[in-house]
Amino acid sequence: MVNAVKVFKKTAPNGKVTAYLNQRDFIDRITHTSPVDGVVVVDNDYLRGRRVFARVAVTYRYGREEDEVMGLHFSKEMVLVNTQVYPDNSTNDLSDVQERLIKKLGANAHAFSVNIPESAPCSVSLDNGDEMSSQPLGVVYDLKLYVSDGKEERPHKRNSVSFAVRKVQYASTESTSRQPQTLVSKSFTLSPGKLNLEVSLDRDLYLHGQPVTTKLSINNASKKTVKGVKAQVVQHVEVTMTNNQFSRVVASLESREGCPITPGASLTKSFSLTPLASSNKRRFGIALDGQMKDQDANLASSTLVAAGKNVNDALGIIVSYSLRIKLNCGAIGGELTADLPFKLMHPDPSTSKVALRKMQSTDNIEFEEFARLRRGQSVADE
Repeated sequence: MVNAVKVFKKTAPNGKVTAYLNQRDFIDRITHTSPVDGVVVVDNDYLRGRRVFARVAVTYRYGREEDEVMGLHFSKEMVLVNTQVYPDNSTNDLSDVQERLIKKLGANAHAFSVNIPESAPCSVSLDNGDEMSSQPLGVVYDLKLYVSDGKEERPHKRNSVSFAVRKVQYASTESTSRQPQTLVSKSFTLSPGKLNLEVSLDRDLYLHGQPVTTKLSINNASKKTVKGVKAQVVQHVEVTMTNNQFSRVVASLESREGCPITPGASLTKSFSLTPLASSNKRRFGIALDGQMKDQDANLASSTLVAAGKNVNDALGIIVSYSLRIKLNCGAIGGELTADLPFKLMHPDPSTSKVALRKMQSTDNIEFEEFARLRRGQSVADE
């Protein structure tokens, strides 16, 4: 359907409850987190005085489900939100899509809006290197709409609708002209002079798929010889739930062009590296964006925090990136290493002119049914 607004639709197994979502992302905009809103359709005769609730749970999985033995569990589930959405729903300001859906679906359609706490972690999954593993490692969200007498009752599968949702961060629309740079030096035992390395990036923020371009200036004022240069993009991961920290190289290259750099010589050159998930498939510990089952994965985006707050106070899985340059001075001289941090993120799709134009120019709604088979497996469990 041309210029149609896409809406995700899913129906409970008993066919009595149907939910519609315009998006499946809680968008963390640093100052606030945008809600996920939609419309739920339920027959009043089926309710019989019961109510409709929305429940958001986050699961921290930090070990393989296959390794859980003798009552040991490598996951923890927390219910972040469990609120009544009908009747007495407090949603007053309806979105454009909600208004269209209610008009289209009739009197049994009811709008809802779900917020999650600001401290909730971003969706990130860790590649466990095993295609056979049933559950992804990392932070996973689930939004469930269900019918019950009270929210303290456990939802039943037959009258509930479950969506996989995410909490994501996007690159700020505010442009920055900051160009990260650093200068490092190395002196050598029993040898006068220093080896100096200056590294700079053309910008601080890169979008997924863009090459990371760096400029090197090497000034060898020592008596040693630089034999080669290595450039790496390094992904740094901190798992706060287990207090683990580790790093993975997600792009690299080595060059001997312009080498050896002899004492008193200098060299200026540029490199470009493109970190991609497709180049790091089935590598244990690589952090990926929390993805839906019907989408391809990207490398995890950098974790952002509000000004004045420490990134180490964030929950879940904290991801950052740096460019690492190594100068090889031989077995005796060792290496000179420089690390320069940068951000790797997605653009905010809601600010694109194409998206805004589509929303404003059409009344058509295209439903994405979750009762179909896609990629050989049912998405009914998604």
